[in-house]
Amino acid sequence: MTNIIKPNPKLYVMDNGRMRMDKNWMIAMHNPATVDNPNASAEFVEFPVYTVLIDHPDGKILFDTACNPNSMGQNGRWGEATQKMFPIAMSEECYLHHRLEQLNVRPEEIKYVVASHLHLDHAGCLEMFTNATIIVHEDELNGTLQTYARNQKEGAYVWADIDAWIKNNLQWRTIKRQEDNLKLAPGISILNFGSGHAWGMLGLHVEMPETGGIILASDAIYTADSFGPPVKPPGIIYDSLGYNNAVEKIRRIANETNSQVWFGHDSNQFKTFRKSTEGYYE
Repeated sequence: MTNIIKPNPKLYVMDNGRMRMDKNWMIAMHNPATVDNPNASAEFVEFPVYTVLIDHPDGKILFDTACNPNSMGQNGRWGEATQKMFPIAMSEECYLHHRLEQLNVRPEEIKYVVASHLHLDHAGCLEMFTNATIIVHEDELNGTLQTYARNQKEGAYVWADIDAWIKNNLQWRTIKRQEDNLKLAPGISILNFGSGHAWGMLGLHVEMPETGGIILASDAIYTADSFGPPVKPPGIIYDSLGYNNAVEKIRRIANETNSQVWFGHDSNQFKTFRKSTEGYYE
């Protein structure tokens, strides 16, 4: 009897453009005013937005979906104030569906989409994945649907994006508060980071045969600076104690499993990644 050898999973890092915002959103109170410096200046910083595709023998898994191509401009989905606070620059090749196209992957081929959370730069293209199971933290989906019901048109949760998810009848699978370390496929587990940066954050722990362990932390940890130690919380935060707990949990898992931690928006780290246009991780 011959053994069928399954191919190794391949992990692709897709570049989905650059966003800018006040650094205080990223690192809260990073430059506080003092007697000596009473008018401490704010700083507008640029950082990458990216998504990860895992081409796994058991099915294709997508982590996050970046910004919607129709976010900016007069008829864009984002409110005017949101566009001014968090402007995104994406060339057409950076659009998620074009990045997938470059890899000969169609949206309907995706089996699972893991939504780390539902902010504008992580869930903007969810509507495309009508065949997939969309995995999200229950508290995050509940909170997001409330912003929709209350007709909130500005902020990190985009009304028009949510409207498109509802109209496209997406297949949701919610992770409850007490659920954690859920096996999605061999070598791939969903990590429940709980509330912190948002109402409910998820990450992925990926064990690759050659690369080893990778924790996709998303905005549970913006940058290496956020990770510390000491932990530096962001200005966009729902639960500061939960945020700290999540970071320390990630640190512990990384140490126990000898895994790399991939941050949500670290420009320096992102430069070191092998992008989907250059190759993949095995």
